[in-house]
Amino acid sequence: MVWTSRPVSRLQGIIRAPGDKSCSHRALIMGGIASGTSHFSGLLEGDDVLRTGAAMAALGAEVTQTGPGLWQVTGTGERGLASPAAPLDFGNSGTGSRLMMGLMAGYELSAELCGDASLSARPMNRILAPLRLMGLTDTAKPDGRLPFRLTSTRALKAITYAPPQASAQVKSAILLAGLNAQGTTIIEEAKPTRDHTERMLRGFGVEIGVMRGAGQARTISLVGGQRLSAIEAAIPGDPSSAAFLIAAGLISPDGNVMVEGVMSNPTRSGFFDLAELMGARLGAEDTDDAAGERLIDIQSGSAALIGRSVPERLVPAMIDEFPILAVLAAFATGTTIVTGAEELRVKETDRVKAVVDMLRANGVEAEEREDGFAVQGCGGPPPGGGLVETRHDHRIAMSALVMGTASQKPVSVDDVSMIATSYPDFLGHMAALGADISDS
Repeated sequence: MVWTSRPVSRLQGIIRAPGDKSCSHRALIMGGIASGTSHFSGLLEGDDVLRTGAAMAALGAEVTQTGPGLWQVTGTGERGLASPAAPLDFGNSGTGSRLMMGLMAGYELSAELCGDASLSARPMNRILAPLRLMGLTDTAKPDGRLPFRLTSTRALKAITYAPPQASAQVKSAILLAGLNAQGTTIIEEAKPTRDHTERMLRGFGVEIGVMRGAGQARTISLVGGQRLSAIEAAIPGDPSSAAFLIAAGLISPDGNVMVEGVMSNPTRSGFFDLAELMGARLGAEDTDDAAGERLIDIQSGSAALIGRSVPERLVPAMIDEFPILAVLAAFATGTTIVTGAEELRVKETDRVKAVVDMLRANGVEAEEREDGFAVQGCGGPPPGGGLVETRHDHRIAMSALVMGTASQKPVSVDDVSMIATSYPDFLGHMAALGADISDS
């Protein structure tokens, strides 16, 4: 069903950030293997996260919702995970499926994994390759795409591995497998990726070493055989979801948007750092901490933005925010150039192509490049008036709808159903700020 976002003169209000998707996945996974019962508040209840919870329950953990955003997880502890009775369906969740591959590799079990058409088109060999080196066997075809069956005998051996691409999912899968591997698992990162797995494992009582090398390089080490203990934790607000609301405030003719309780983590702050380089004035105030993460309130208002070449050092810290960055670039004066972001090619869709098509459909000059894209800003509201093919990508859908709030003409998308995978309250939050978004 087509949904349309119409230009409005003002976007103002205060929104509490939804729970971070990355942290929510990890909380359910780690709670599911810990000894005792963990309690979590503020858990994101999007479809992706709920499928991870269902998978952990199928493997033997007790996963129970006790209220809105409130969940308790009784882990399997010493008895470990068991083979599920049915295939584990991860829907559209790349994070859930990939992290769970690493987790299951360390237990004596066999499980079939599957997902929707989008997830089944995404590469999994980047995960399977190191896990095979550790001792996992699988039935994946040469292209490494779902569905396939994993079989583990639990006799994993630790490895030293340098991921060929900057990927927190690859790193996390190896670390989770390393919990039950013989020896010390070592990951050598050329560029830092989001470190939620390391932080949360520490919260569950696991010792992890992190050593900084030359430049941005880091070496992460984990001794196998460690056990997790249950915790109580609040899930921090998702900076990736907050980025859409902050961007809406920046492009609005009369914007004044505050998002409360946002995780402040240098491995996730790239979008906000770049927005400031483009001329945004973002107010940020420390408020609290949650699950080992610092929380801030972020405020944005109308801004005259200037196109920039994105520093490659910021790319890993904003890999999920490039669709909404492209919207800011469309409103900016001058050219915005993205390079070093080839990872966008293997997201829910080919996001380089999807972003360029989104902009072109709405009268913005954009060029597709092998490892990124270039946008010629309109120096103000872009023409709009287009219908965006979302390709079942939640971030493309949300970015296009944000663009429509301040473009010259309305912007439409062909589907919004997939937004529920990561930000179920998006349409409600936008309406609360004053957006005019409806089915048409």
